[in-house]
Amino acid sequence: MSFGPNPWHQQSWDARAAGNFMGGGAGSGLIVFAALAGGPRWLLLAGAALVALGLFSVFMEIGRPLRAMNVVRHPARSWMTREAMVAPLLFAAVAAAWFAGTDEGWLTVLPALAALAFVYCQGRMLQAAKGIPAWREPLTVPLIVATGLTEGGGLWLLLASTAGPAGALPWLAFALALAARFALWLSWRRRLRAAPRALAAIDRAGHAFKVATLLPLAIALWATISPLPPTAGIALSPIHAFAAATARLSASPSCGVATNTFSSPITRRIPVLASWSRTTGSTPTSINLLSRARSAMQ
Repeated sequence: MSFGPNPWHQQSWDARAAGNFMGGGAGSGLIVFAALAGGPRWLLLAGAALVALGLFSVFMEIGRPLRAMNVVRHPARSWMTREAMVAPLLFAAVAAAWFAGTDEGWLTVLPALAALAFVYCQGRMLQAAKGIPAWREPLTVPLIVATGLTEGGGLWLLLASTAGPAGALPWLAFALALAARFALWLSWRRRLRAAPRALAAIDRAGHAFKVATLLPLAIALWATISPLPPTAGIALSPIHAFAAATARLSASPSCGVATNTFSSPITRRIPVLASWSRTTGSTPTSINLLSRARSAMQ
């Protein structure tokens, strides 16, 4: 007895799945910076729009759209469910801060906390994919959160420059986020030495990632000590955008495989995989192969 067609190796992320994490991370980071560092109020809306675009992107990947609401049925077990439940709270917090039109403390903190919760859920979703060595590593979660903050920080520096040059504090926060992400990436990579295929995939983008991270870090530290002209944020943003995209995508090729199998006995017993299977119609190949082996022995 078999379950679905023969699996194949997926060499890279589908753009729609990647879009959810890139839009969600960058949007959440932008909301955090906009809420805490100030700047034009429309930056909050821009961050929420990026998060919404990421969610819409992954919705377009769903194999069975009529089953999309199944994603909210397992809040006690599934990080995908928790992400889906945090998203409305994030949008509500941003809307409250926008319509209030003031800098009240709690209205500033709420969007930032909701955004951090959202990107944290995304990190836990990846870390729960136990069949993919590069993702199941515990350092994946803080790395995803730090990447979201650096993405959002780069966007904030670019967009806020339309209202004037940024002060030293936002540049310092951006530098600290970059330094934390780089340190986490080095530790994350070091812990993957036991998974040579995952390590090889990461190293293919590693050199570009280092350059595109250390250069913005040097600029940010320089700006902290000696303020840069407003055009510095515009020049920095494409460099950092490349680094952020590299960080998001470097773990995907050859680190895991997927199949379009809808469900299998093993998948149904694992809440995270069951939730993903019901909404997207996909299952990691490693899980599918285990199901086939189990069925063959029965």
